[in-house]
Amino acid sequence: MTAKSQQNWDADPAETLRVGEGFSLAAVDPDSKPGYEGDKKDGAEDLAAGVAELDELQEKLFAASRVDATDASVLLVLQAMDSAGKGGIVRHVIGAVDPQGVSLTAFKKPTAEELAHDFLWRVERRLPEPGFIGVFDRSHYEDVLIGRVRELAPADEIERRYGAINDFEKRLVDGGTRVVKVMLHISPDEQKERLMERLDRPDKHWKYNPGDVDERELWPAYMQAYQTVFERTSTEHAPWHVVPANAKWYARLAVQALLLQALEDIDPQWPAATFDVEAEKARLAAS
Repeated sequence: MTAKSQQNWDADPAETLRVGEGFSLAAVDPDSKPGYEGDKKDGAEDLAAGVAELDELQEKLFAASRVDATDASVLLVLQAMDSAGKGGIVRHVIGAVDPQGVSLTAFKKPTAEELAHDFLWRVERRLPEPGFIGVFDRSHYEDVLIGRVRELAPADEIERRYGAINDFEKRLVDGGTRVVKVMLHISPDEQKERLMERLDRPDKHWKYNPGDVDERELWPAYMQAYQTVFERTSTEHAPWHVVPANAKWYARLAVQALLLQALEDIDPQWPAATFDVEAEKARLAAS
């Protein structure tokens, strides 16, 4: 199944991009556009068409939740190396829908209060309500990515967290939340170009973090940490999807397609009126 509004997929993005048995991150070309036969112009047209569909589906989901007709929600988990395009996804895909039905959380370095609790404590508090699309810009996976690479927790604690994440996500899905997990995959060379652009443009200096260069030196360790994450936490109920992201237009289109498919699967409907429509028309006309 492909998103109804997007015309140029020649393969189901949810299956094409899904992390399955035997998956190797090293075998994914960040420049590729798996499953899509169109070019950048086609992608722009499909993205625009998808905006209208995504907006309607999100409004239906939100409306149904307001009259207790659904407990469904969607959680988009975005993970990536720095400058891979998470902000662009938020602006160009999520930003196209009514913000009243969206909850966005950009997880930063844990506070002292958060560190005093289990690593999932702060995540639980930011889960989307029924009817919402929740977006995690970084997530609980930081605790098994940077946590592992930078040795911020003992090895046995990191190991425990994989199982805790799987149990947590299974509970979310059983409760009505569709979990869409996406890793935006860019190459080291592409990241270098994007970081250099931030340094070349005064209007981008605020986005530059000198620590990004330090993290680049640990690229192989991060790729291995991601590989382990995929092997341990890409489950039937909450699979991972790896989106090649050197081409920003493709990454945005692919994430939109995954969201559309999740919402199409929920198939939210406009809630029926809880009053006599004709009677209310007559009352209003006479008022």
